[in-house]
Amino acid sequence: MTENALDTAGGQAATESETVSPTPTDPVDAPASAGRRAVSTVAGRPSVERPVRRNLGRRAATVADSLWRPALVLAAFFLAWWFVAAREYVPNYLVPTPGQVWTTMTDQWSELARHTMVTLYETVLGFVLAAALGLVTAVAIAYSRTLDKALYPIVLFAQVIPKIAIAPLLVVWFGLGLTPKIILAVLIAFFPVVISGVAGLRSTDPELLDLSATMGAGPWRTFRKIRFPNALPHLMAGLKVAVTLAVVGAVVGEFVGASEGLGYVLLLANGNLDAPLLFADLILMSAIGIVLFVLVEIAEALLIPWHASRRVGVSLTTS
Repeated sequence: MTENALDTAGGQAATESETVSPTPTDPVDAPASAGRRAVSTVAGRPSVERPVRRNLGRRAATVADSLWRPALVLAAFFLAWWFVAAREYVPNYLVPTPGQVWTTMTDQWSELARHTMVTLYETVLGFVLAAALGLVTAVAIAYSRTLDKALYPIVLFAQVIPKIAIAPLLVVWFGLGLTPKIILAVLIAFFPVVISGVAGLRSTDPELLDLSATMGAGPWRTFRKIRFPNALPHLMAGLKVAVTLAVVGAVVGEFVGASEGLGYVLLLANGNLDAPLLFADLILMSAIGIVLFVLVEIAEALLIPWHASRRVGVSLTTS
């Protein structure tokens, strides 16, 4: 089977819903109009600044349109928080003011940054391991009926066990270092990767699989050209869920037998009734999850720009 023919078959599955640029109605005027649109002359020299500026302007407008709503909600939340804390409707030792939280964060920034880097390291490493192991498990389940029946119940059983209940056991087995935290992050982030990977690999059009088999493609080439690209939208959705759960796993692991990390700071602030430190710690945890989620979102935009979920202005209804 030729590489180009299989690329064409895989491309049809990936781009079947893409829009096709309209063809000019007048074939005579088309080259001239295209030339006028592509190149504008300033003092006799071609210029591409206008198209570049238009593209940058469109992207900036798209980003601004997607950000102003959550920014408005966050502003309203912080305004309500400041109003309640400043009027002391709730005592400040329970709900501090945003200024108190900011002061605590700036005064203790070096220490908080050190603990943040520990939690970030545990989260990223746990997420990467969960993504790799989850993808391998999903491929095994999707390709083998025997492994499907053998592994799927075990994966489900491992997911329903409360992870906070096995954290002390991991500390007994692996000590007080980073290993128990990373393992706990892997265990929590593993399940959504497996489920989304299996769903994506099983959603491939059977006609495409029959076509690739007819053209002589082996299992590896079919996986690389058809199955895996078709599964990417499902897999990326699972990875976005997994990366946020990895933060939870790392923090939960730090609750048991840790001497550093944001989970340890959270227990310390709670024990000392230090509400500003507690709120600052929660903000840093949320920041880690948001940043990692955005990075996975960027990776999704680069890997599957052809998918309908990545297009701006796609209507979700038929009306």
